[in-house]
Amino acid sequence: MTPPEPTPTSVPQPEHRTPTDVRLAAEAWESLFRAQVTLMRRFQADDIWRDLSMREYDVLFTLSRAPRGELRLRDLNEGMLIAQSSLSRMVERLEARGLVARSVPADDARGTLVRLTPEGARRQRETGLAHVRTIAEYVGQALPPDELERLRGVLDRLRLAQADIPDRPSSG
Repeated sequence: MTPPEPTPTSVPQPEHRTPTDVRLAAEAWESLFRAQVTLMRRFQADDIWRDLSMREYDVLFTLSRAPRGELRLRDLNEGMLIAQSSLSRMVERLEARGLVARSVPADDARGTLVRLTPEGARRQRETGLAHVRTIAEYVGQALPPDELERLRGVLDRLRLAQADIPDRPSSG
């Protein structure tokens, strides 16, 4: 069963936000951030990663979800909190271990395509199955199914709403 698409809800525009709205937003962010930190520390301490770091697994996972198991390096970088130069070095290390392969796209000699190898796909599936079990343990045991569904919907709306909020000009 496919979950319904998140729908926009009526939220106060910046000029209509009250001090209570601002405080609630800050408190909600703090709760979300602290929950993520707590869970990420637990996930990092798991013994499922073997010789992969969580960031390396994230590269393999992201590629496993991409069409044909490949992405341009810049597109791979979009969903990660890592500098592109650091990602490039990580991809080089993953390639040396036979988990990904790099190539030059036919339409852009300056670009880099990163593709999951069969061994990388195997490692992603193997580690992913173990990771899903720990997610079910840490998250699924903390919240009942109806709350998990509501949480997913709320977080999807929060993520999708970012496209409608203009970026602030950089101060640098």
